[in-house]
Amino acid sequence: MGPPGAGKGTQAEVVASRLGIAAISTGDIFRRHADLGSELGRQAQGYMDAGDYVPDEVTNAMVRERLGEDDARPGFLLDGYPRTTAQVDELDGMLCDLGSPLDAVVLLEVDGEELIDRLLKRARTENRTDDTESVIRRRQEVFAEQTEPLVDVYERRGLLVRVDGEGDVDEVLARVLAALPERAGNGR
Repeated sequence: MGPPGAGKGTQAEVVASRLGIAAISTGDIFRRHADLGSELGRQAQGYMDAGDYVPDEVTNAMVRERLGEDDARPGFLLDGYPRTTAQVDELDGMLCDLGSPLDAVVLLEVDGEELIDRLLKRARTENRTDDTESVIRRRQEVFAEQTEPLVDVYERRGLLVRVDGEGDVDEVLARVLAALPERAGNGR
């Protein structure tokens, strides 16, 4: 977890690959549903374009469906979920249903202005319509309001691993992997 632009998606792909598990990104799930033109996808796109979080009921339904896919059976790494305390409760239920505990929650920490610079650069290189400066700043506010409380939840549970998210991809990856060895035993 971490604010938009912290490198969650980049690190999730690499870490999941190293651990031999599925990287599951809510952003990818939302875009896939939007590309398919599903009702849930249209709803998600409207919220993403405004810089707001997709409502829990839409997000939870999409994540639950995705966790049921075959590639998630051996284990998975969640990117961008949960984002609210209600989603934490929902994830707890999903993991209970799957019979799988949560191993760790990695928090990538990055300076606020660095995050904005990263996202503006991504908007130019990936032609992302949802990455305007005003939307990026709104996402930072939404993260502070809705997601930062999860840091306390997972810290109290002894699952939070703080990692400096600044630097190049390989530097951050090394920090993440160094923080995980004893926690990533079953890959979830």
